[in-house]
Amino acid sequence: MRGLEILAGNQAVKRRLAAGRGLSHAYILSGPAGCGKHTLAGLLSRALVCSGPGEVPCGTCPDCRKALSGVHPDIIRAGEGDKDLSVSAVRALRADAYIRPNEAPRKVYLLQNAHTMNQSAQNALLKLLEEGPPYAAFLLLTENAGAILPTVRSRCELLPLSPVTEEEAGAALAARFPQLPREQVADAARRCQGVLGRGVALLSDGGGEGRTVGETAQRLVGLLLDGPEPAALELCVGLEKWTREDLALLLEESVELVRVRAEEGREPKKALALAARLEEVRRGLDFHLGPGHAMGWLCADSFLN
Repeated sequence: MRGLEILAGNQAVKRRLAAGRGLSHAYILSGPAGCGKHTLAGLLSRALVCSGPGEVPCGTCPDCRKALSGVHPDIIRAGEGDKDLSVSAVRALRADAYIRPNEAPRKVYLLQNAHTMNQSAQNALLKLLEEGPPYAAFLLLTENAGAILPTVRSRCELLPLSPVTEEEAGAALAARFPQLPREQVADAARRCQGVLGRGVALLSDGGGEGRTVGETAQRLVGLLLDGPEPAALELCVGLEKWTREDLALLLEESVELVRVRAEEGREPKKALALAARLEEVRRGLDFHLGPGHAMGWLCADSFLN
């Protein structure tokens, strides 16, 4: 398999995919938000639909070019953004799987937020994994592989993605942001704790009034600890529009900022209580909690107690 260099670190996963054993019909890509699941899923999708000669993905055939542009009709995404994967969504996917590919040799189903599937949805998917047509392939993206039923996991090849080293993060971020000062890139590589997507978010616009994730986290922490309360509520309402992944990065950065404040002796009891609340809300995003409910929960806990 070609193109694995776009994935930072994760040498064990790269070696497995480069071993030349051929591609599986189902993979589980697991790891924290920002670890590279979407990068790897994009590469696997291109490899699965590639119609060029030799090693896949060739990068030049019409299927590869359409996949890279995000317009390939045989790459179907489910569970995007804040949508949970319901049993009805999986059943609709199962019905679609029996329609032959439009153009490519394979039909690829990319299931984002796979950990949001309940038992009924996973059992519906299991039947498709066991009895589905040979041209259908499935990529399950999850932050928590343990939320996937053992019966489903046994039908898939597991690709666990791990945090990268600070050196690997620094090299990847420097290549992506060559225009930024070296010191700023190095600081992001240190603060991202091996999660490259977090480093990217720290260095680029993370949404929300044109602010970076780092800037928004500083503002959120300041307002939650010091007020004024109306401004904090207004900011939280705006954050309801963020995706689960972006909001998770924001909450993780906020926890780090609050801990620094506690270590500095600035109202440590209040700061540690806020850190615990932020961590609890962050964990909720791993399951069925959407950004709107997450921010409502955070605000209620902050201002009503």
